[in-house]
Amino acid sequence: MNTVVVLGFLMNQTPLELFKHGGPIMWPIALVSFIGVTVAIERVLFIIREERRRDPELVDRMIARVEAGEIEKAIEMGKDSKDFVARVIIEALQEREVSFTDAYIRASHRELARFSQGLSILDTAITAAPLLGLLGTVTGMMATFGSMQGDIGAAAGAITGGVAEALIATASGLAIAICGLLPFNYMNAKIENARHDVEDTANALNAYFAKTGTN
Repeated sequence: MNTVVVLGFLMNQTPLELFKHGGPIMWPIALVSFIGVTVAIERVLFIIREERRRDPELVDRMIARVEAGEIEKAIEMGKDSKDFVARVIIEALQEREVSFTDAYIRASHRELARFSQGLSILDTAITAAPLLGLLGTVTGMMATFGSMQGDIGAAAGAITGGVAEALIATASGLAIAICGLLPFNYMNAKIENARHDVEDTANALNAYFAKTGTN
């Protein structure tokens, strides 16, 4: 609905008028907009919270303890940390007797899956919005051509309404998709950064366990 507000301002109409003139297709467009905004806000807040919990210095100290052979001290050091990399390290170290590499992969996949939650929904909203707008264009133009029968002058209002419906639906769908791309790309970049952090830590720890033959 925030997209409708912006478009209404640009077109010198109230959001309610714009929504009404956009035709029935505005209801699914509004639903997609609401879902996209909700997911985007929740994911951005999640990223901000996880970044505040990051403690790279603690992770470096834990790695140093492991490289010094003080694995239990490394686990003790990070057990109360909310840093997702530290949690991965602890879980992998606790299962090192079975297979450190496998345990690390499982733990990292679980943590990274938390970062990816909701992105498929946002991606669907970004894809569906312009398609719904295109559908609104088709229905609007169908209404326009359906009105072009008999006295064109008498049907001028219906013709104008059909064109307005097509334009409003198209603009709304495109606006939702464009606005949704910004948080979507932002979150994808943050997920890639998180993956790099996990992989860098894995490389450092795998080097130690490869030397000890307990990998």
